[in-house]
Amino acid sequence: MNTSWDTLKLLAEPTRLRILALLLREELSVAELQEILDMAQSRISSQLALLRSAELVADRRDGKRAYYRLLTPLPPATLALLRSATEAVSGQPELAADRAALSRALARRRAHQEEYFNLIAGRLGKNYCPGRSWEALGHLALRLAPAIDVADLGAGEGLVSQLLARRARQIWCIDSSPKMVEVGTALAEKNGLSNLQYKLGDIERVPLPDASVDLAILSQALHHARRPQQAVAEAFRILRPGGQLLLLDLREHAFEKARELYADVWLGFTVAALHAFLENAGFQGIEVVTVAREAEAPHFETLLASGAKPA
Repeated sequence: MNTSWDTLKLLAEPTRLRILALLLREELSVAELQEILDMAQSRISSQLALLRSAELVADRRDGKRAYYRLLTPLPPATLALLRSATEAVSGQPELAADRAALSRALARRRAHQEEYFNLIAGRLGKNYCPGRSWEALGHLALRLAPAIDVADLGAGEGLVSQLLARRARQIWCIDSSPKMVEVGTALAEKNGLSNLQYKLGDIERVPLPDASVDLAILSQALHHARRPQQAVAEAFRILRPGGQLLLLDLREHAFEKARELYADVWLGFTVAALHAFLENAGFQGIEVVTVAREAEAPHFETLLASGAKPA
């Protein structure tokens, strides 16, 4: 790690400081940085390379895209220095324009996903969706206990919850698509499921109180989260002591078209990544197993991760 003196010299270049100000707020792809800063990719990439060499930022590959974020954890003194430097110039026109452009970029991310899910609302169970197989869903359903309170996070129309509601005490379906919530609510009313309720909300900011459910489900929802770790942490928060998380999602794959076809943010996850998400959130007794593999290309595989909140 460079000294504070070296960091100060890096911060003296305006473009690097603008990049760091953005990464203090959000992980961003090179393409998003290019759009926000209105600069050539070569210029941004060269500055990112310097920041990475200085151990201030880290990158990750997701398919063909490269995403950058602040290195974590940064030494407290270094993080304080970055914040002080960006705050000192926060009133400059360029920084104000960057913040506005960042807000627009994040709004486009959300709009892309909402547009996709609003479009397929009412047809989700009828059309093909990666990893949504009855074989995989059956593994999840067989692990459920009766007469419990359940939160189905990123529920969509709530196909899983429609089945569980006949035995559970109360089920909350959380989804960020207004149309999905509308369709799911109508289905619950049609089927006379008074214990099944839908709420509009983000799985990274679940609109449920702490320690309010016995089971949290993330079924093919985590790869749509911008911050998967935050979504798992939210599941932990709303669980009562001794409660369980069941998480179905795709194993990491290289089918890049999933981003456009299904509004996927992540191209699945490795077994190690899912295990780490649960462990970092505080779950115990963690298990991650493969429960399904599709016969047709691109041969999506489905992982089932489970863990319990300490009693």
